[in-house]
Amino acid sequence: MNRLLKLTQQWKADNLLMPIWVEENHLCMIDQRKLPHKTEILEITQVDQLAKGIKDMAIRGSGAIGIAGVYGMLLASRISGGKKEDVILAGKKLKSTRPTAVNLSKTVDNLSKFAESCSEDRFYEEFMEKACDVLEEQLNFEKELGRYGAEIINDGDSILTHCHSGALAGSGFGGRALSVIRTAFLEGKNIHVYCCETRPYLQGARITAYELEKFGIPHTLITDGMSGYLMRIGKINKVVVGSDRVASNGDLINKVGTYMHALAAKENGIPFYTATSSHTIDFSLERGMDIDVEYRPEYEVTHLDGKLITTENTRALYPAFDVTPNEMINGIISEEGIIRAPYLTQLLRLKK
Repeated sequence: MNRLLKLTQQWKADNLLMPIWVEENHLCMIDQRKLPHKTEILEITQVDQLAKGIKDMAIRGSGAIGIAGVYGMLLASRISGGKKEDVILAGKKLKSTRPTAVNLSKTVDNLSKFAESCSEDRFYEEFMEKACDVLEEQLNFEKELGRYGAEIINDGDSILTHCHSGALAGSGFGGRALSVIRTAFLEGKNIHVYCCETRPYLQGARITAYELEKFGIPHTLITDGMSGYLMRIGKINKVVVGSDRVASNGDLINKVGTYMHALAAKENGIPFYTATSSHTIDFSLERGMDIDVEYRPEYEVTHLDGKLITTENTRALYPAFDVTPNEMINGIISEEGIIRAPYLTQLLRLKK
């Protein structure tokens, strides 16, 4: 575990806002459900605990649950004393927790494939090295994505973002959308961020605003339904959101409500961008509407902070994601640069 512990110490020294990390004998994970009023650290000693944390959204965000898959498989390796079959089984369990999150699936699949190829006698050492490589790549990707994305941010921009696509949704620097915003801010650009509260889980109000405050970035919280009007009166002149998955034709699958903002942006002539990674592009998915959207429990809509906010007999519906057609997207920001239409051909360059 020496390399992993050294990396963790370095990332702490660099003031990364890490969602999950390793200590000597266990994993530590910020319970994002308790933010911003309480920073509760969960101690994870079993893979089942981590799987429950992902499913219950104690940790969330495509990049964060992707690296949670790495940490979970590492935990299985340590617990089992380096048994290959236990590590692969742990990967399958973690992968099943959020079926729409392609980053988790791809990360686990790639590590499982690597595990299959490892020698039995040096499995623990070889798997540890590979896992550390993946964790470092995730952080480097966030910084590269931020560097490319900052090119589309102008001095004086007011930027709308939706849900939470930040440090706690990634490896600690800025995740996706906030990597772009944070890098532009660090470059000295005078920007202002409008973050949507993101009903029903309030990731924007609870976590995005929390991170923007931590980073010292000027921001204003709005309700989800306000974005169209603010665009119309000139308060917002750019939209940058994250992504849970991108289809091979460039359709965007992201937190429900994203499509609504894209419609308003198109109507008002405002550029709409998504920040993603090459790992989040699903080349097996021809178009976004072919996806099997995850539906969350009704309870998450009918209750707020554990309290019923409607009548007891009222039913609720919560599709966790929606689909934004590629023609509404001005550019897909990745660690390889900004991809523009025609997406079907341009995205294939990343695959190659």
